[in-house]
Amino acid sequence: MSIRLAMRRAARRAPALLRDAAPRVGEFLESLAQPDGGFRGRADGSDLYYTAFGLSGLLALGREFDRAAVARYARGFGAGEGLDLAHLACLARVAADCGLQLDDAMRDAILARVAGLRAADGGFGSAPGAARGTAYGAFLALGIFQDLGREVSGAAALIAACLGLRAEDGGFGNEPGRRAGATPATAAALTVLAELGAPAPPEACAWLCARCDSEGGFYAVAGAPVPDLLSTATALHALASAGAALDRVREPCVEYVDSLWSPRGGFRGHALDDALDSEYTFYALLALGHLSS
Repeated sequence: MSIRLAMRRAARRAPALLRDAAPRVGEFLESLAQPDGGFRGRADGSDLYYTAFGLSGLLALGREFDRAAVARYARGFGAGEGLDLAHLACLARVAADCGLQLDDAMRDAILARVAGLRAADGGFGSAPGAARGTAYGAFLALGIFQDLGREVSGAAALIAACLGLRAEDGGFGNEPGRRAGATPATAAALTVLAELGAPAPPEACAWLCARCDSEGGFYAVAGAPVPDLLSTATALHALASAGAALDRVREPCVEYVDSLWSPRGGFRGHALDDALDSEYTFYALLALGHLSS
């Protein structure tokens, strides 16, 4: 199962905890749809990045959207000319979610751009010619291959590149040789390893669990002022993918995610954030889905 579908399968369980709030979350996501088929982000107008999360959230909640309009919006990006790796991943995800059938030439053109970001160690970086790939790059690139229905080449080298990002404290960083790991990078690395059938280092799972605050929520890095929803959702997903038990963090994390919900239907990214958007709303669904099990 692809990264995209595994996350969606988990997020579909969120209504078990949302209960009567689930329709309001769906209505919030629907309110972000724009006339051109995209979804609004934190500024006016459609944004490809937030469109990907908006569709993921609606599909997780079983709500429909104008697939033809979204397909027209996605076609406007062609083969992703000028897009960075993160937005190429969003384009591939949006095309898959709205049922846009890309021909082989279009798929090859997108994957050629991804291949151009292959690092010398077998991972994927943010720019051509990198010596070492990043955990985030591996996560995004693998997702693109999966969403376009292609096998990633050099899987063994990609696994080795991810393992080479382990930090001294047991987590993973986005660069090799880090003294301290970061939660999003560790979650990305563990998710890639699980997708490629490689076992997760036990100490990395223990490291992730230790990033959870006693009152719920995961910190991105040591010294972060507050936990955040991105780190929380991706950590829970990575731990679940690695087969780790979530019993110890379940109750406080449910309360943490609930504290970020707005009666308007969306979720804030963290306690110091006042904005609502599709990205953090999907991360809330992902977190709650794992916590509902």
